[in-house]
Amino acid sequence: MSKNYRAELVGVIGDPVDGNPTGVMEEAGFAALGLNFRYLTIKVLPQDLEDAIRGVRAFHMRGINLTMPHKVQVIPYLDELTEAAGIIGAVNTVINQDGKLIGENTDGKGFMIALENEGIPVKGTHITMLGAGGAAKAIAVECALAGASEIKIINRDKTRGVALAELITSRTGCTAEYIPWTEKKTVPADTNILINGTSAGLFPDIDMCPDLDYATIHEGMTVCDVVFNPVDPLFLQKSRANGARTVNGIGMLVNQGAMNFRLWTGREAPVDVMYKTLEAEFSEE
Repeated sequence: MSKNYRAELVGVIGDPVDGNPTGVMEEAGFAALGLNFRYLTIKVLPQDLEDAIRGVRAFHMRGINLTMPHKVQVIPYLDELTEAAGIIGAVNTVINQDGKLIGENTDGKGFMIALENEGIPVKGTHITMLGAGGAAKAIAVECALAGASEIKIINRDKTRGVALAELITSRTGCTAEYIPWTEKKTVPADTNILINGTSAGLFPDIDMCPDLDYATIHEGMTVCDVVFNPVDPLFLQKSRANGARTVNGIGMLVNQGAMNFRLWTGREAPVDVMYKTLEAEFSEE
C-alpha cells in the first residue's frame, strides 16, 4: 500500500485568534493517539468568512472551530444546525460529514461535562449566571435543557439580559429572569450554582474579578468560572474563601475540546493528556 502524506485538517478561525490555545491541546491529543491530524489556527477577517467556509469544503477539512466574531455570522453558510446550536443561535464547532457542514455549539456541553465529572447535578437547581454573552448564553441554555429549575441572568446590558431570559423561557421551558447588575451586586440567596460567564479575570487581567458582594457567597454554593487562564482565577479564590465549592474553567475548555476531537476523529479523546498540556501551557505565562 502506498504511503499517505495527506494529513486530515481541522482548526479554528477568528479575528483575533493568535492567542487561542485550543490547537495546543488538540495536537497533543492527536499525537497521543498517533492520528495524522493537524490543527490550524487561522486568522479570518469578517468580510472573508464566506470564502473561508468555502475553503473548509474545498480542502476537505474534517471540521473547524469558530471564535469571535464568526459564531453567529457563519450560520447562513452551513447546511444544518444541532438542536442546541439552533436554540443558542451561535456555532463554535463545524463538523464536515461527507461534504455536509453541520454546526454545533460545544461551549455549554463542555461545561456540563465538567460539572458531571465533579459530581455536581444541575437538574432541579437554582442557577445564577453572570453575563449574557456567547459563553454565558451557551451554558445557560445547556443548564436549562438539563433540567435546572430556575436561571437568573445578571447582566449590565438590559437588552441582552432580557433577551437571554426570554430565550430560555420560550425555548426550553425553564423559568428564567433578568436581574440588573448594579455595583457590588448581591448573589441571590437561593443560588445553588453561581457561574461567571464573563471574561473578568482572564490573563493578562488576572487582578480583575466580577463586581459582587462576596459576603453573599457562602458554603453550600458551587461557584464556576469560564476563565481558564489562570487556572485558579481571583473570582474562585474569593468564593472559596467564603466556603463555596469551586470549579475552574480549564475543565470546560478541555471537555469542549474533547467533544470536538471525538466529532472530528470518531475516537475518544485522551482527556488527561489534553488537560495536562493546557495546564503546563498556562503555567509558563
